[in-house]
Amino acid sequence: MTTTSTDLETASALETAAMVRTGAVSALEACDAAIARIEAKNGALNAVVVKDYDRARKAARAVDAGRKKDDARPLLGVPMTVKEANDVAGLPTTWGFEMFANNRAAADSVPVARLKAAGAVILGKTNVPVALADWQSVNPVYGRTVNPYDHSRTPGGSSGGAAAALASGMVPLELGSDIGGSIRFPSNFCGTYGHKPTYGIVPLKGHTFPGTDGVDIPLAVVGPMARRAEDLSAALQVVAGPVGGGWKLDLPPPRRTKLAEFQVLMLNAPGLPPVDSEVAGPMAALLDELVRRGVPIKVHEAQLPDILAAHEAYLRLLNTAILRGMPDARPIDAHAYMDLLDAQLHYQQKWERIFGDFDVILAPTFSTAAFPHTDEPDWGKRTLRVNGQDVPYASQLIWAGLATWPGFPSTAVPLAKTKDGLPTGMQVIGNLYDDRTTLAFAEALQREGLAL
Repeated sequence: MTTTSTDLETASALETAAMVRTGAVSALEACDAAIARIEAKNGALNAVVVKDYDRARKAARAVDAGRKKDDARPLLGVPMTVKEANDVAGLPTTWGFEMFANNRAAADSVPVARLKAAGAVILGKTNVPVALADWQSVNPVYGRTVNPYDHSRTPGGSSGGAAAALASGMVPLELGSDIGGSIRFPSNFCGTYGHKPTYGIVPLKGHTFPGTDGVDIPLAVVGPMARRAEDLSAALQVVAGPVGGGWKLDLPPPRRTKLAEFQVLMLNAPGLPPVDSEVAGPMAALLDELVRRGVPIKVHEAQLPDILAAHEAYLRLLNTAILRGMPDARPIDAHAYMDLLDAQLHYQQKWERIFGDFDVILAPTFSTAAFPHTDEPDWGKRTLRVNGQDVPYASQLIWAGLATWPGFPSTAVPLAKTKDGLPTGMQVIGNLYDDRTTLAFAEALQREGLAL
């Protein structure tokens, strides 16, 4: 059977690797097909902002030259792009700042190096907002990225270019990062899958504010994004693990694999932001279907940790983290910092007791589908329309903080589309190091036809 360009466009990363491994397609053919898709589609979207085609073709040829049918590399010949904030040797890393337009990375980030070692072929980099600090992807260096489903709307941020490249079929796999929803929100807006790993399991070396090279940023993670849930697990296995060879990390296996076996909690707590009916509706429909299939589900607000108090602590540490390296950054008192870490630990411990009864927690990823572009610089003046009412833009940080503040894994899952054809979804949150459990739940939903 002859493999066509259409087959490659719709194939998952693992399917592409299997085709390369068996010789159904060469790595160079897969690379060239992806380049052709980028060249055909990117002009309208501006998702891929740094192109590295010559080195990509060289890498693909090297894969072909050394290919064996028993080659165990999981991403063999898979063409992909990475978020601009991830260092790739010789390519610019600007974080959207004009003053860093000529800043070129001396080496690959640790996750990028691991992806290459696993056989992936890096085609280039995708767009971000300035400082990675918005849920849009626009900056003075590269311009604006638009949503493939509606060009008047955002693809999300800060991994917005990544989600747009996935949703439009340019590539099957991406590498994003998340501290305030930056993997999950774009995945929600573009109808793709994304995984925010447990804090600390994927090295941040090579994903730092330009000009800095120090300790890992608190709360920040690097993680995979994909069109298919199965690819998230494969990519996470590649990029996770400590820097260096001193010891190895192995995540625990998923608690369950069959959908009907999962113990599910639907988050319901006072003070959470309102959720638009076109987001809440598909979640409610999913819960009804899960109940019909015998999945044990509870929806309650009793005995939950104080989410609003935790959110205030999250915002304090988030501001410290995202301003690191900025000229006007204010230092935080060491005692105040330790108090925040104490609060974080106590919050984790409260949730861990709940995870004794539940495998996963389901919550909205964002209150709305993708919103229209805005150039209003003041977040305090920005609003979102939810059920016909204006709500504060920054209110959405609470959805990000549900998993970010305690360091939990969270997998973004696309569920449905609005009447205007915009994707919406939810996030699946697990306990510390239960990444494989949230990923298994996402895979089960897609396998059973309950997710896009």
